[in-house]
Amino acid sequence: MEDARIRVWDPLVRVFHWSLALSILFAWISAEGGGRWHEWIGYAALALVALRLAWGFVGSRYARFAAFLRGPAATMAYARSVLAHRDRRYLGHNPLGGWMIIALLVMVTLTGFTGWLYTTDAYWGEEWVEEVHEACADTLFVLIGLHVAGVVQTSWRHGENLVAAMWHGRKRRAGVDDVI
Repeated sequence: MEDARIRVWDPLVRVFHWSLALSILFAWISAEGGGRWHEWIGYAALALVALRLAWGFVGSRYARFAAFLRGPAATMAYARSVLAHRDRRYLGHNPLGGWMIIALLVMVTLTGFTGWLYTTDAYWGEEWVEEVHEACADTLFVLIGLHVAGVVQTSWRHGENLVAAMWHGRKRRAGVDDVI
């Protein structure tokens, strides 16, 4: 049924997604006593975010921020439709998923920035910087949990394995009621 599928997620988006997920996992694993490994993993995560930001402006159709970021009214209307179990299927990211991407990118950036700040001469050993870094990391993990829950809920609701789609890049072609 290959003809019933369309490529939505380009290779860069997919490699970015899984690389960032792994870098966050490895940063978490190396948080206690990881030293240089933890730092370099954080720098890798920041580099990945920079790449994704650029790709969000010049990348393929469904990778572009303009393709999936909706205004507050449209996003709230979509959230209400999810709660009412009347949400439409999106070929790309739905409005809540689009804003989750932004929230995750911001939190990875803040976590990485505060981690880097902690290594500078001016802020080395500053307890408040370490506390902000840890709060950012904790917030990031809450957002990751919400992201996974959203993926599971949307996959179930629309009968589509979004994890697999993020692996191979293909989704079911848009139907009459779907949003392209």
